Amino acid sequence: MMTTIRKTRSFGATLLIAILGLLAPKAGAKNNEILGEVRFEAENGPAKSAGVWVDDKYIGYLKELKGSKKLLLLPGEHQISVRQAGFQSVDETISVQPNQVQTLRVSLAKDPRARYPTVSGEVKLFVDPNRAAVFVDNQFAGHAREFSGGGRAMLLSPGKHNIKIILPGYQSFTTEIEVRANQRYDIKTQLPKGPDSAAD
Repeated sequence: MMTTIRKTRSFGATLLIAILGLLAPKAGAKNNEILGEVRFEAENGPAKSAGVWVDDKYIGYLKELKGSKKLLLLPGEHQISVRQAGFQSVDETISVQPNQVQTLRVSLAKDPRARYPTVSGEVKLFVDPNRAAVFVDNQFAGHAREFSGGGRAMLLSPGKHNIKIILPGYQSFTTEIEVRANQRYDIKTQLPKGPDSAAD
């Protein structure tokens, strides 16, 4: 595994906090006949890239939970939470029935309590796999792909920040950085496959 953290020259302007990431269905039994399927329908843009938690365990981001990554759950009650940085979370208790499909329609509204730094440093992520979820100071920030490439980065207030990157089925990556105003930081890492280390 290769991990690199590098500070580069000061940046001049732009962009964004946001969004999220990732993958993975949850199948709790060998026989799919006893499982129920939960599908998600995003009713606005922020919901598409929102993170999904089932029973307090992060499982992936909404847009990817279909096809081979569809969400299969054991019968019974489950707590579903859909979260996106800067938006109010959607929390719901659902009752899953064997061999039945139910669809949850999700629309996220902006959180009026969200605060963004007026002075910040820019953090760009280069993560493999880039659908991994990113947490800053234990708060979900988005998925790694949203913070890499041209015009994409996290803006963090000056000071120490803990960054954790997770993906179900891979070992997590954690680092602490000291952010200075108007500086750019690159974090590069490849997550090795290993025990599922998803965050609460």
